[in-house]
Amino acid sequence: MDTSKIKLVAADMDGTLLNAKHELSPDFFPIFERMKDRGILFAAASGRQFWNLLNCFENIQDDVIFIAENGSYVGYKGQELLVQAMEPDVTREQITTARKIPGIHTILCGKKRAYIESKAPAFIENVKMYYDRYEVVDDLMKVEDDQFLKIAICDLAGSEANSYPFFKQKKDQLQVKVSGHIWLDISHRLANKGRAMAVVQNKFKISVDETMVFGDYLNDLEMMHQASFSYAMENAHADIKNAARFITKSNEENGVIIVLEEMLKKIR
Repeated sequence: MDTSKIKLVAADMDGTLLNAKHELSPDFFPIFERMKDRGILFAAASGRQFWNLLNCFENIQDDVIFIAENGSYVGYKGQELLVQAMEPDVTREQITTARKIPGIHTILCGKKRAYIESKAPAFIENVKMYYDRYEVVDDLMKVEDDQFLKIAICDLAGSEANSYPFFKQKKDQLQVKVSGHIWLDISHRLANKGRAMAVVQNKFKISVDETMVFGDYLNDLEMMHQASFSYAMENAHADIKNAARFITKSNEENGVIIVLEEMLKKIR
């Protein structure tokens, strides 16, 4: 397994690069600098909001590629590489469907900010974790003057069993992703981390064989197919483990850091 030719590394955040407390290991930053010195690009590929990711990497944000909102938005050095928004009428249709699901909270993820209707404390706690720019509005159906990248459903009862069945019949028209135990994401049918990775690879003339990716949940599935060096975390969903070529230690055991350390040892 020759990782000495790697030019692009992409990692999911929650459950992958971050620990269970959603913290980034301080060990990442010296590794990042070593990768940068060797001309290796790093992309943070997440369902998180772009503004949230920007703050996660505040001190190195000018050198990180941001694949946000599950691939609906890609930004680098202040330049937008991809904006894959849903049509407003399609967006409103999904909000209507979401309102039929008891006990869930809906986030309308715009390019400018996220929009929510509920102020429930448990929900707000989750919103603040992933969305640095959000606004409480009276009616999501009336939000205008933004591009809608995603609808995120916060389902504290469990997204895969509770809310996913309401949307699974729309998988041919939209991206419908269980992106975490309590999260279901609906976005444009072309919006996924794999396509976003392809946009980045095309821009920087980097091949699949020169790419390494890390992920743990179903919104990482397409990204697994966009790299010859695809790693599932030990804590990953079974479908991600089946799609990845390699398994690394869990996010609690710094699995990403371990693999990157080994990669850098092979690069002179």
